[in-house]
Amino acid sequence: MHILKISRFSLAVALSLFVNLANADAASRYCPNFLAVKGAAEPTHRGEFTFSPYTHHWSQNPEHKKVVMVAFDEQLPGDRLCGISFFSNSFGQPSVYVYAGQQFNALLGMPNLYAKVTGGLMYGYVAPYENKVPLNYNGFSPAIIPSLGYRLSQHDSFQLQFLGNAALMFSYGRQF
Repeated sequence: MHILKISRFSLAVALSLFVNLANADAASRYCPNFLAVKGAAEPTHRGEFTFSPYTHHWSQNPEHKKVVMVAFDEQLPGDRLCGISFFSNSFGQPSVYVYAGQQFNALLGMPNLYAKVTGGLMYGYVAPYENKVPLNYNGFSPAIIPSLGYRLSQHDSFQLQFLGNAALMFSYGRQF
């Protein structure tokens, strides 16, 4: 029941952030200004909502639970971004990842193919699973997540997030 309450809270926070990002003007950013590339063109979209209903674990463990994730990115000049992700980790614990990153567009000369790399701080792997992620201290650990995406339309994309040697996350992104 405790996890359900935290998940509802996380969803409420995520929806509130989404509404605020969608209604904010370009002059007011939620991300720190130093992340944006000075002089670079403004992004064509304010941000992106990402949802993952499925994660494939490389190893089968009876303790693994279904992983569900929602994330919000704010797009910045220079193909930079920052964001927050709320998810249930592989062991059913409510977790959060706060990050900044870079997007690389038109990979291999294909305009719809892109990659992202984010790095940040994750919280959520606590006892008895604190040793399931490296450098964990009281539930906090650093994370780097590379992803590969394909734009289906101007606003919609499909993405794969590579979660180290643990799993592959499948997600849908919607730019706004």
